Amino acid sequence: MIKVVIDTNVIFSALRSRQGASYQLLSLLDSGIYQPVVSPPLFFEYEDVLHRPGSFPHLLPSDIDNFLDAFAARSVEQQIYFLWRPLLRDPKDDMVLELAVASQASVIITYNLRDFIGIDRFGIQAITPDQFLTLVRES
Repeated sequence: MIKVVIDTNVIFSALRSRQGASYQLLSLLDSGIYQPVVSPPLFFEYEDVLHRPGSFPHLLPSDIDNFLDAFAARSVEQQIYFLWRPLLRDPKDDMVLELAVASQASVIITYNLRDFIGIDRFGIQAITPDQFLTLVRES
């Protein structure tokens, strides 16, 4: 099973539309193909972003809470004891990288690839949901 850290933009995209790779990625959550890893700070970011007013007019706040509960139940919580900051341009991206390093995840799934340039020195690659799905299909 591949340990992955899923960036907030991917979760957001998956809840916005059932058409894209982000939704397909989350629909494979119970497949055993990958194991999402979360930290308390990243999960709080998920909550904050997903509960912004007007982001999901088709969902009730309780729907978002139910999704987050289900996602948390299928994820591994990782505490972070060593900070690598500042390494990337955005401190929130540093938080994602620190989680990947601490959990020994091999992949960060994100739409902001350029924000994770240089993480290969940690043995981690940043890829889009579509690239991850292609990787899964090929293996």
